[in-house]
Amino acid sequence: MFDGYTASELVSIFVMQGFAGLILFSVFLLMALGLAIIFGQMGVINMAHGEFMILGAYMTYLTSHVFKGAFPGIYGAYFLVAIVVAALAGAALGWLLEWALIRHLYHRPLDTLLATWGVSMILQQIYRSIFGAREVGVELPDWLMGAFHLSDTIELPVNGVFVFALTAAISTIILFMMFRSRWGLQVRAVVQNRPMAGAAGINGTRVDRMTFALGCGVASIAGAAFTMIGSTGPTAGQLYIVDTFLVVVFGGAQSLFGTIASAFSISQSQSSLEFFMSGSMAKVFTLLTVVGILLLRPQGLFVLKMRK
Repeated sequence: MFDGYTASELVSIFVMQGFAGLILFSVFLLMALGLAIIFGQMGVINMAHGEFMILGAYMTYLTSHVFKGAFPGIYGAYFLVAIVVAALAGAALGWLLEWALIRHLYHRPLDTLLATWGVSMILQQIYRSIFGAREVGVELPDWLMGAFHLSDTIELPVNGVFVFALTAAISTIILFMMFRSRWGLQVRAVVQNRPMAGAAGINGTRVDRMTFALGCGVASIAGAAFTMIGSTGPTAGQLYIVDTFLVVVFGGAQSLFGTIASAFSISQSQSSLEFFMSGSMAKVFTLLTVVGILLLRPQGLFVLKMRK
């Protein structure tokens, strides 16, 4: 696979592919963080998680058109506004979905899986009816174009740096909320012992709803980042849902730190291998490697320590 390349060429290739994998890592991580919050903390298998990502992508698409028509002078700022719009839209829809459906299906994983799969089909049809069956794309602002030239053979894309910085900021905020805020303490209390948390005055229903809304909002932010690497279609979310579940399970279902490590390792290995083989074979090789590791360590990379 490496025949015909010198050592310096291989170093440049791996560095460039690693930088190219920054956006893929960012999408994986934001999607997986949202799913880890919902699946790891609440035990809900949300098969519509990919559609929340696409909701964020469509909100970015709509925001770009609004700015182009109404605010052409500040068009370059649309992406920053789109991130906020996507997060609010995803959180609002997640809040509504939890209130209308999910709260009736807790502790019924098969029913939850089937119900959210149905929601996924409904959302795909809604997207298809509103935006059409064809894929749509957004025009990146000028300040996100180009690259930083580190050397003659190594370039760092500006949009990759921005999305990576955005992902780092969102991840830091989530980790702070989960481990340093009163709300995060309530979430962890409900996860570890719901009856005792209720006896201590914690409203488990409100915590569940806010947790689900947060996870869906983060997935929609991933959708905004997704517009930088691909066009948006009604079924595009289904292409990432399997990878997202793989990241969460590989990292450890209840470990946010494991999710970060898992998203980085999977995205970087897949991005690097795609240079030397086809995209499908790179995905297969990555999947086989992860499955092999899970056979040896089924609990994932990190395990949440809990008192018995």
